[in-house]
Amino acid sequence: MLILLAAIFVLHIICIILLLVATIDNAWWMTDNISTDIWARWIQKDGVWNYTELPEGPHYTQEYLQAVQASSVLACIFCILGIFVFVAQLFTLDKGRRFTISGIFQFLACLCIMIAASIYTDRFHVDEADGWYGHSFILAWISFVLTFISSITYFVLRKKTA
Repeated sequence: MLILLAAIFVLHIICIILLLVATIDNAWWMTDNISTDIWARWIQKDGVWNYTELPEGPHYTQEYLQAVQASSVLACIFCILGIFVFVAQLFTLDKGRRFTISGIFQFLACLCIMIAASIYTDRFHVDEADGWYGHSFILAWISFVLTFISSITYFVLRKKTA
């Protein structure tokens, strides 16, 4: 059972790292000379990357952008809180109720990153044909899957006696 708990802890740490990279890194949408994330846009001119604000308009509605930003940050917060709760629950709660709260935090992180990536997919870069989704966007979807698996694991592990 100790190996299982260690594996769950490592999975949770991987989820945190993926969520932080997806939220912070600047590669949600890429072209040959533009790199865009949920915070800003970088444009390459003469071999130098220049920071610019995200454009405003029908393709970058500020309400949707703020929803993506808030959901991404909340996913990181819930996942980080979940790891602290996981460690605390190992030593404080009874065996039948041990990992419920950790599972809830992971499920909330899962929902938040799913909301962020879904809104970004649906509302941004719809008309742009000369670009592709970057690694941060892909990491957001991978972290969605891993946080979902982690939350299900917590709920199943809750019933185990360890």
